[in-house]
Amino acid sequence: MAAKSVLLLVGDYVEDYEVMVPFQALQAYGIRVDAVCPGKKAGDSVATAVHDFLGHQTYTELKGHNFALNATFDEVDADSYDALVVPGGRAPEYLSLDEKVLELVQKFTTAHKLVASICHGQLILAAAGVLEGKQCTAYPTLKPTVLAAGGKWLDAEPISKCFTDGKLVTGAAWPGHPEFLKMILASLGASIVGADKKVLFICGDYMEDYEVMVPFQALLALGYEVDAVCPDKKKGDVCPTAIHDFEGAQTYSEKPGHNFQLTATFEDVQASEYDALVVPGGRAPEYLALNSKVLSIVQHFSNNKKPIASICHGQQILAAAGVLKGKKCTAYPAVKPQVVLGGAEWLEPEPISKCFTDGLLVTGAAWPAHPEFVAQLLVLLGTVISF
Repeated sequence: MAAKSVLLLVGDYVEDYEVMVPFQALQAYGIRVDAVCPGKKAGDSVATAVHDFLGHQTYTELKGHNFALNATFDEVDADSYDALVVPGGRAPEYLSLDEKVLELVQKFTTAHKLVASICHGQLILAAAGVLEGKQCTAYPTLKPTVLAAGGKWLDAEPISKCFTDGKLVTGAAWPGHPEFLKMILASLGASIVGADKKVLFICGDYMEDYEVMVPFQALLALGYEVDAVCPDKKKGDVCPTAIHDFEGAQTYSEKPGHNFQLTATFEDVQASEYDALVVPGGRAPEYLALNSKVLSIVQHFSNNKKPIASICHGQQILAAAGVLKGKKCTAYPAVKPQVVLGGAEWLEPEPISKCFTDGLLVTGAAWPAHPEFVAQLLVLLGTVISF
């Protein structure tokens, strides 16, 4: 049984990252997470929204992934959870009108349990009357609402800044997830050992949206130093991402995702300085597998017996680098021929959330596997999270 349990309160057009990053990262840390939505039951899904800044006066909105719920709202008992997490996006706007939602928030607050809310999620907290006298932040346009609800406004500068006031954790937007998750863990009494390491991400245009951001922010939250690089790009540049999902066609659909900002310059990277390599999937690996410098970086980690974690189509790069010979691994099912031709023994990902570790190689088939994917990488890196 998980040491701690968290309830995630969501609705249609919840922000894409703000629901999935905490949902999967907290599970990877060994926490049970139930995601619920009023009027829906376990197995139903909510549509998500991609909010990003593309040069306009406010954020843009694109359609994101479909997020599957794993619990039923009407069956939820607040007493069964240690914390409540409220993502942002557009969902809080109408959830703040739902009396049952407000009662749920009030139960957590009255019981002195952790409530962690980000971005527009604080609309719900304001409507529930739980911000009186509390120091908090939110997406900047919510400042009047927070003040009207009796909260003490704190500017999130930079936008990744989060704050804790007693049993309340608040953040302004999804760039704040590393600090947001770190504060959640601290409030739940987590002890983290062995996260003083450096991890490198190999990125490219149209890598899968979740497959880069979830592990990236999950590792940062634990204290890892994480660098994300892309050939021919430098620190501060962005890579557009792709949202891959199943929506009734014979293969996955593709939609535009967030823009992912790189944290280091590819040409400056010294692979010897890093303890592990992460390779996200999506469409980027198809062309990154043709880049000799990318392949040499992968070979360095393999030859020097350092962990490599690759998911979905990322194994196309590993196959091209010749590091799969004799390995047992999985990948996105359509990549099976390349994995087998690369000399590996194919492992069927059943269910799609299944991951495998063979020596110092962790492989997964798709983004639903992130909890196992990150957890297995943490084991290889010697990281232990206890409560």
